[in-house]
Parts: sequence; structure tokens; C-alpha cells
Amino acid sequence: MDELRFAAVGLNHNHIYGQVNCLLRAGARLVGFHEPDDALAAEFSATYKDVPRIATLDRILEDESIGLVTSAAVSAERAEVAIRAMRHGKDVLVDKPGMTSLDQLARVRRVQAETGRIFSILYSEHFESPATVKAGELVAAGAIGEVVHMVGLGPHQLRKESRPGWFFRRSDYGGILTDIASHQCEQFLFFAGAADATILSASVDNRSVPESPELQDTGNIHLSTGRATGMIHVNWLTPDGMPTWGDGRLFIVGTTGTIEVRKTVDLAGRAGGNHLFLADRGGVEHIDCSDVDLPFGRQLLADIRDRTETAMPQERCFKAMELALSAQAIAERKEKN
Repeated sequence: MDELRFAAVGLNHNHIYGQVNCLLRAGARLVGFHEPDDALAAEFSATYKDVPRIATLDRILEDESIGLVTSAAVSAERAEVAIRAMRHGKDVLVDKPGMTSLDQLARVRRVQAETGRIFSILYSEHFESPATVKAGELVAAGAIGEVVHMVGLGPHQLRKESRPGWFFRRSDYGGILTDIASHQCEQFLFFAGAADATILSASVDNRSVPESPELQDTGNIHLSTGRATGMIHVNWLTPDGMPTWGDGRLFIVGTTGTIEVRKTVDLAGRAGGNHLFLADRGGVEHIDCSDVDLPFGRQLLADIRDRTETAMPQERCFKAMELALSAQAIAERKEKN
């Protein structure tokens, strides 16, 4: 495979730009996109000026020269896009959440196994976060011993006026744990070095937007692998005064040290994001991770070429969504009772 040709399908979330740029940085070539909405298509064309808009999804799926489809369609529609693409012999990279129900997850898993195609989710708070990548390198090198606990915080600004209607419909966006917390579920499995985990408790609520009753603006998960525990909190409550979309944080406790990651901002005053604080037996160190390499895109292209799983094991991709979806179901059952 001399060059991976790919197409973008579904531009409903602006994460599509991160997905496309990740692939372009890795050396892939964007050869077309499909989006029915003229406004979204015009915005995309303004950024990628020489990339043609394809009238139908079928034309992309039937083009054998296209090896991968990437999508940030409405969350509830991503699974079907992925299934169709895999059945046409294409690998897939989607935005999180990759699906919005356990039934969709089961269907995507089945088609992935049947076709042998790669189904990947760009969990950007890990793979596009230099400080999180650096934390993974430190943990793998034994810098804090065995991981025993992780706290993942994913606060976001709501920016309600700029959100499309589907964002506020439960059936379309999947719930706050399915959506945002899938990031932290993937990171918990990764840092714990675990293939599975158990949801101990989960909750969701709407505390600030009663006029949008289907939107959940806060959510929590408590989970365990048996050797490591995790606490996850996500919300849409970041105040307007914050200079970024959210103060994403990661705390990792090991048997011989701790790591704190400040992904987007350091409230203590250091400029920019991607700050990591390592505390071990030798003392405390601040590490500026802004220049840390992001290998995910290159690894994914190598996986497509070699049919390997170096960017992210296929099962961890699925298991993170299974945990998020299961937690969402537990939380919503609790709400009904």
C-alpha cells in the first residue's frame, strides 16, 4: 500500500477536522467527502479546498481505491456508516461515541469480526493529547509502579447556542456517559493494563439546563478491574470564564508514585496546556509535554497496511464503549427508579 486514500462521511461534529488532520499528518490522502448538509459541506470545503464533495455515500463505498472511511456523523448514525463501510471492504475511523446502544455495539462487533476490517475510534483525549501520551510512556516504563487507581475528569463548556438540535436529543447523542465518558473508560483500561472492568456504580443528572430535559449535563462512573479502581466525572458545566473548552485532568496513582495530567490549562499560571506532574521517591517534577509526538495516526496506517493492532487493540476500542454504554444504562435505570 503506497498511499492510503480516505474519505470523510458525516461532518456533524467538528471533531471530524481532528480525525482528518490526524490521518493527513500520518501521510494519508483525503480524496473526497460526503455530507448532505450544504452549510457543513461549505465549511469543510473552505478548509480542504481541493477535496471534492461526493453526491452519495454509495459512490464512496463502491470506490475500491478508498481504503478508509472516517466519520463524525450524528452519534446515533455512526454505527451504520461503519457497518456499511466494513461490508464494502473498508477500514473505519469514527469519532466517539462509536455507537449509542449496546445493540449497535453488538452489530459493529459482529461485522468487524466477519469482515476482518479495522474499526477504530479516535479517543482524542488520549491519542490527541500529548500529555496523556507522555503519561502512558511513563507508566509503561514503571515510573510510578503498578497502577492502583485513576481519576479522569472531563468537564466541557456547553456553548448551548452553537449546538445543533441533535445534540440535545437523547436518542441522537446517546447520553453523557456514552458520549464524553467513553474517553475516560478507554484511558482507564489503558493505564490499568486491563482487558475488562466492572461498573460498580454510575449516575447522570441535568442540573443546569431544565429547558433541555433530554440533555444530561453531569455524569459519574465508579469502576474496577479487581486490581485497580477508577473514578470518572464528566460534565457540561465549564464556566464561560475558563480560557479553554474544559479543564481536563487525569490523576494516576501507582504503588511508587503519582502522575497528574492537566490537558488543556494549568490554573497555577503556566502557559498553554499539556502539563504533567510526576511525583515519585525522588521528588516532584513538572514536564512540559507540548512537543510530545502523537503516534496514533502513523500506527493506524501501519495497522491498515500490516493488519496489526499497534494503534489500539481492537478489543479495547470496543470494551471502552461497552463500559460507557453499560454505565449509561445503569445510571438511567437508577433515574427511573
